Amino acid sequence: MLYLVPTPVGNMDDMTFRAVEVLKSVSLILAEDTRTSRVLLNHFDIHTPLQAHHLFNEHQSVESIVQRLLSGEDIALITDAGTPGISDPGFLLVRECVRSGVELSVLPGATAFVPALVGSGLPCERFCFEGFLPHKKGRQSKLEALKSEQRTMIFYESPHRIAKTLEQFKQTFGEDRRASLAREISKKFEEFQRGTLSELSAHYAEKTPKGEFVIVVEGSSKE
Repeated sequence: MLYLVPTPVGNMDDMTFRAVEVLKSVSLILAEDTRTSRVLLNHFDIHTPLQAHHLFNEHQSVESIVQRLLSGEDIALITDAGTPGISDPGFLLVRECVRSGVELSVLPGATAFVPALVGSGLPCERFCFEGFLPHKKGRQSKLEALKSEQRTMIFYESPHRIAKTLEQFKQTFGEDRRASLAREISKKFEEFQRGTLSELSAHYAEKTPKGEFVIVVEGSSKE
């Protein structure tokens, strides 16, 4: 069986008992960054062998991993933080497991966008998750396509691009569109900034941003 195991996005205490149990019981853990994951595993006294599995090698390694699973091994997939497959490696391996008849077990657990959405103060009964936008090619056309999206929208962004992204959002979605920025979720310096896109853009034009961001943007009120 392939286990997809969420790992904390910040606070180590967000790790579930079941996740620790699974990671101790499998024969191999596939990790996005073995150095980052080793810190987590050492914290929970987990000594299962690690193998790198990331965007740059997954196409080459997925076949051999599926063969090991078909031979009877139990393997777990983790990423640096959050749930595998959500803006992280995972989809390709899951797809091949489904095609090959390998059983899957997806553990519930940490993912950054859920607390960011719920804490935004914006409607969360209907939403669309966009993750990271393209850096260059197709970025503006993607934003234009979302201009009339009526559901609450969720984006991920790195600190060095947040000011530029907010300015683009303001220009595309409108200065008065409401939004929320969440950073350092579940960590000591967790912070929410809420306001219009104009207000948030002005704030981060003057302040040096730190930490990974989740941007939650109000949907359009027009068809």
